[in-house]
Amino acid sequence: MTSIYDFTARDIDGRERSLSEFRGKVLLIVNTASQCGFTYQYKGLEELHRKYAAQGVEVLGFPSNQFGAQEPGNAEEIKNFCSLTYDVTFPIFAKIDVNGPAAHPLYDYLTRQKGGGLLGRKIKWNFTKFLVGRDGKVVRRYPPTTKPEALEADITNLL
Repeated sequence: MTSIYDFTARDIDGRERSLSEFRGKVLLIVNTASQCGFTYQYKGLEELHRKYAAQGVEVLGFPSNQFGAQEPGNAEEIKNFCSLTYDVTFPIFAKIDVNGPAAHPLYDYLTRQKGGGLLGRKIKWNFTKFLVGRDGKVVRRYPPTTKPEALEADITNLL
């Protein structure tokens, strides 16, 4: 695999989607959770999505329940939470594992491209972010504590 466009993932509605549909766009890929101390970041992610979507930026949310069981809901509950609480319009995918032997292949790829410092490849917590250039290559990884608005300059540099 040479880029994220080679992967597929099931969306929150259960449809298998090829990430090649996002070819040529700047992507911000985030593992999310509905009951996390960082859940408020949905607001900033949605703001980035709305501000830059017309210029070719897509935020992609991947719920995961691997950290403190902070995403216990089923697909319908996650979808409703995102829509009703944060008016999320960016694509949300089905709940996945981001670490360990059952990690989604996309996350295995992302963490191989950009490790996590002292933790190695492992995702530390919910709301770890990966910025991907228009060519499908992973540009940068951000820890959960990095707020979405802090990524704006890096995103605009890729436009």
